[in-house]
Amino acid sequence: MIRTSGEFRVSNFLLWQIAYSEIYVTPVLFPDFRRPQIFEAIIDYQKRDRRYGGIKK
Repeated sequence: MIRTSGEFRVSNFLLWQIAYSEIYVTPVLFPDFRRPQIFEAIIDYQKRDRRYGGIKK
């Protein structure tokens, strides 16, 4: 899920649906969110270490 405007809270927005989702927060406002910001979000996503509920070894 991409959260624009720099807000970290989800305000009860789809809480059950995003329980195991990756959340990307960006300070860019939605109308200004374009292709470079999408690529930045994808690169950030690729760098994440997913544990899938497990413990890091």
